[in-house]
Amino acid sequence: MELVESGGGLVHDGGSLRLSCTTSGYRFDAYAMGWFRQAPGKDREFVATINWSGSTTYYADSVKGRFTISRDNAKNTVDLLMNSLKPEDTAVYYCAAALTAYTSGSPHTTAYAYWGQGTQVTVSS
Repeated sequence: MELVESGGGLVHDGGSLRLSCTTSGYRFDAYAMGWFRQAPGKDREFVATINWSGSTTYYADSVKGRFTISRDNAKNTVDLLMNSLKPEDTAVYYCAAALTAYTSGSPHTTAYAYWGQGTQVTVSS
């Protein structure tokens, strides 16, 4: 199984970015997906999750209303659209695939079995 993130970069405060995670090697449409982030010196934290069908999403309070997670089961991809970015959103962003099939997604890292290598997002003030 492989997960590859893309779309990170440097943006100004208030800007937008769309992250994408392309997957292969497993049945993508059976598993919830999540986005997490990790800033220097901090623990990895939950950002957003989407269930296997795309019908249910859940966000961290810090990004609710600014970020949108979506998936395309035909293309085996999951995206994270990030609007109104703030300097505190600066981190390495990771996508992850759930450990168990047909779940609703989880904010806990232990619920995910596979992780991408991460993509850097930097928001300048």
